[in-house]
Amino acid sequence: MADGRRRAFIGSFTAAGGPGIVAAAVAPGSGALTVLSTVDVVPDPSYLALSPDGRMLYAVSETAEGAVAAFRVTEEDGPRPAGRPVRVDGSGPTHLSLFAGHVLTANYGSGSVSVVPVRPDGGLAPVSGVFRHSGSGPHPQRQQGPHAHQVQPDPSGRWAVGVDLGTDSVRVCTLSGGVLAPHREIALRPGSGPRHLAFHPDGAYAYVLNELSPTLVVCRWDAADGALRPLAEIPVLPGAPAGDAYPSGVAVSPDGRFVWTATRGEDVLSVFAVEGEGKALTPLTTVPCGGHWPRAITVSDGVLYVANERSGDVTWFALDPDTGVPRRAGSVPVPAASCVVTG
Repeated sequence: MADGRRRAFIGSFTAAGGPGIVAAAVAPGSGALTVLSTVDVVPDPSYLALSPDGRMLYAVSETAEGAVAAFRVTEEDGPRPAGRPVRVDGSGPTHLSLFAGHVLTANYGSGSVSVVPVRPDGGLAPVSGVFRHSGSGPHPQRQQGPHAHQVQPDPSGRWAVGVDLGTDSVRVCTLSGGVLAPHREIALRPGSGPRHLAFHPDGAYAYVLNELSPTLVVCRWDAADGALRPLAEIPVLPGAPAGDAYPSGVAVSPDGRFVWTATRGEDVLSVFAVEGEGKALTPLTTVPCGGHWPRAITVSDGVLYVANERSGDVTWFALDPDTGVPRRAGSVPVPAASCVVTG
């Protein structure tokens, strides 16, 4: 942050009693969170993203109308709105990222990705383009049409990579003139329901987490050609799920040695060792997530944060640097918590 102090920002579902966007102080060393303030100006700010310099915060509004909002991160306790929210011309945006001077939103309800230009002052201009996915999958309820769940730039900064749960595929696009153009679509196993993707820090591999089957797909990433090649699909749980099991979040350690996933229903974090410079994963263990229905995870400075939606809390874990195993260190109450970002 501008004042040198670390902050965390927590998204939540206001329709389920969440407070909006929560600002918290991050304790040096331990990563412990202390809630400072809340901002409730857009409904259901379920996913957040910070600008690289930490001065701007962006939030989706995961509603049927679909919008994205910008906030200035000041030296005071909480972010301040930077203009009015902007409609994304898509419904149910679940994820957003910054790419080449634009905010991209993955719109789950409409199965599309929207492009919103960022003004020089960090505020948002009207949507400049919407890339609409097509297709379906075999799941009778969840895959009747496309459901874009995540979009992000690849490590090279050349490509926008979108994950679609409804079509069992990953789409690679280019961005020019505020409009996305399709480059390649990579098919995954039918019915797997991909939800999120995380890149290995060396940029040569990626890991796709499936929601409809509790598995993780190891992929080779070719940044020169914008090509993703699935190599192996492995379970994220050590045995058959006892009940509902819906993987939600995936994170890779900054040094590339470990991968973590979260699974709702089973309410666990799974730990994997990265082998072969990224091309293989070895399951190590699972630990309780510290709450119920872990919707998202993030890793920052040796601490793993879990947004537990249904138990209404954010739990943090100290990460063993040798084994990657998380150890629960504390939590703060945040009703209907949905994501955590730190800066």
